[in-house]
Amino acid sequence: MKITLRSPLAILLLSVAIIAAGFVTYRIFFGTVTEQQYRIQALENGDISQTVSANGTINPVTLVSVGTQVSGTVKKLYVDFNSKVKKGQILLELDDALLSAQQKQSLANLQNAQASLELATVNEERMRNLFAQEYVSRQELDTAVQAKKSAEAQLNLAQATVERDRANLAYTVIRSPVSGVVVDREVDVGQTVAASLQTPTLFKIAQDLSRMQIDANFAEADIGSILVGQPVHFTVDAFPNRSFVGEVKVVRLNPTTQQNVVTYDVVINVDNPEKILLPGMTAYVSITVAERKDVLLVPNAALRFKPADADLVKPDANQANDVITSAGPRPGASGAKTPGEKRDGFSGRVYLLDKGKLKPVNVSLGITDNRNTEIVVGEIKAGDQVAVGDAQAAGNSRTSGSPMRLRMF
Repeated sequence: MKITLRSPLAILLLSVAIIAAGFVTYRIFFGTVTEQQYRIQALENGDISQTVSANGTINPVTLVSVGTQVSGTVKKLYVDFNSKVKKGQILLELDDALLSAQQKQSLANLQNAQASLELATVNEERMRNLFAQEYVSRQELDTAVQAKKSAEAQLNLAQATVERDRANLAYTVIRSPVSGVVVDREVDVGQTVAASLQTPTLFKIAQDLSRMQIDANFAEADIGSILVGQPVHFTVDAFPNRSFVGEVKVVRLNPTTQQNVVTYDVVINVDNPEKILLPGMTAYVSITVAERKDVLLVPNAALRFKPADADLVKPDANQANDVITSAGPRPGASGAKTPGEKRDGFSGRVYLLDKGKLKPVNVSLGITDNRNTEIVVGEIKAGDQVAVGDAQAAGNSRTSGSPMRLRMF
C-alpha cells in the first residue's frame, strides 16, 4: 500500500506527531515541577554549630633551650634524645684545659696581691711611728697610706678575677635547669662551640609532656569570634580516627602578615596524659564559635540553586521587605537592602515547590556548618520542599562524570 502526503492516513500520522510534540513542549515549559526536572528535599528542624578551622603545631608548654656561656670543645655527653633529666643533673662537659690554666694564673695573681698588701701595711705602720717621732714628713706618711690602699684595691681585683675564672670553669659542666625530657640535642662529642657572639643552643628540654599547647594561626576574618575558654576539637595525622579536645588559652595580639594575609596566633591548652601527642605534630584545629538548637535548616545547595527560568519569576516585594525588616541588622551585615539592590551576606533565596511549580522565597540566614544553614526569618517551615539541584544535571554527572552545575544568585 502506497501512502502519499495527501492521503488521510498520512494526515492522521502527522497530526498525532504535532500533538505529541506540543504536549511535550507544554510539559517542559508550562507543566508542573516534578522530581524528573529538579531534585527536591524537605526542610527539617535540627541542631547546628558553626566552626572556624586552622592548622597548628603542638609544642610543650615550657620548652627550655640549654646553652653555654663559655666556648670550648665537647668532651663528654651524659644524655641523649628522649633522656629524662632532673634539675641540676649534668648534661655535658666541655674541655676545661684553658679555663683551668687561667684560673691558676688568677690564683697566682691573688697571692701576689696579698703579699703586696702585707708589705704596704708594714710600711704604713712604720711611717706612722716615724712621723710621730718627727723623723719623716707628712708627705711620706701620705704616700705610705696611699700605697696600702692601692694594694688593697689590687687584692680585691685579684679576688674578683679568681671568682670569675672559677665561675667560667664551672660553666664547662652544663647542668639541666629544669626537670623534664630532652627533645633535641644539637652537639656531639668533639664539636667546638663558640659563645663569643651569641649563646649556642646545646639541648632543648620539655619540662612536662603531659601538658602541651597548640599554636594555631587563624585568619583575621575568624579571630573576632574566638574567645578565651572556648572548647577546641582537633586531630593529628598520627591518629586520624581519634579526636582530641583542648581549650583556648590566649589570643595573642601580635599579628603575622604574609603575602598581605593577616593571621593571629591562638594558643590552645591540651592535656596529654598518655603522652602520645609529640612536639612538632601538625594539629587540624576546629573551634565551635556558635551553636543553635532545634532551628529550621536549609541545605546550602538550595541556597546556591537557581533554575534556568528564574529571571521570569520575581519574588514578592513585600515578602523581601518583611524578611529584611523583621530580621533587623545582624553583626557583620552591611545594612538593610531594597529588593532591587544586592542583598547582604545574611540574606538568601530558595525555590519552594508550591502546587507543582517553583516559588522563590527570600529568607534571612543565620549560622552555617558549610552543609546546612539556619533560617532566621522567612515564609517557610519544616516539611516544605525546596529545590536543591537540576535532576538532569545530576543525571549527567552520574553518567559522564561531570560535576553538577549550580548557579549563584
